[in-house]
Amino acid sequence: MTATKFLLMLPLMAAFAYMSLVGLTYVSQRTLLYPGASRAPAPEPAIWGETVSIGTPDGETLYGLYSQGKPGKASVLFFLGNADRIGNYDFLAEALASRGIGLLAISYRGYPGSTGTPSESGLLTDGLAAFDWLLEHSGSEIVVLGQSLGSGVAVNTARQRPASAAVLVSAYLSVLSLAQAHYPFFPVSVLLKDPFRSDLRIAEVRQPKLFIHGRRDAIIPLSSGEALYAIASEPKQMLIYDGSGHNDLWHARMVSDIVRFVEALQ
Repeated sequence: MTATKFLLMLPLMAAFAYMSLVGLTYVSQRTLLYPGASRAPAPEPAIWGETVSIGTPDGETLYGLYSQGKPGKASVLFFLGNADRIGNYDFLAEALASRGIGLLAISYRGYPGSTGTPSESGLLTDGLAAFDWLLEHSGSEIVVLGQSLGSGVAVNTARQRPASAAVLVSAYLSVLSLAQAHYPFFPVSVLLKDPFRSDLRIAEVRQPKLFIHGRRDAIIPLSSGEALYAIASEPKQMLIYDGSGHNDLWHARMVSDIVRFVEALQ
């Protein structure tokens, strides 16, 4: 091949490489978005609380851990981040239980102990099913708590169910906006299957809202959480922890702030 022909081929080679990269990202996007998904069985015995099974309207079965609260006390419904495990939150269950507050945490569809495969529509369905189960079994007021990816599930649940309040930890404006920031050279709005548009849903969440974010968060920047907070209706409040990032946000102060917020509702 002559130098001239090679130079003429370069744009085609670059275009092929770009399209291949776009195609690979499109095919693997749910693996990237749901890294915690696994066919692993639920651990036995339960690390905290009791093991529960929750059926969804579309035929999936969710694994959950449940610590029942005292009569007259609220319960917290917890939606995890995308790479987390519900067994990691014994400290939260204990802190809430010490004040008589219940806790239900669910493993999303496709995550350990649950059937199915994750998707936005699936996770939003899981959130509603978990709320309905908790309302039936606790008979108490329910505060939805969502962290990171789970903040989008919490927002949607609070807008469609009578939650008494919402706690949104490391919340994002949308997964779409985060993807556009991380992949600025890709047509993300066309390719993204699960945009999690909390920005289009938060206005319907009229209950009291507590936003919590780490100033050093490099995964979901504080600016994304602040943008969602800005368009949320009152009543709302925001706590920013200066020394925390995305994965080191859970500490005694944050747990105390959540417990205090939940107790103030009663």
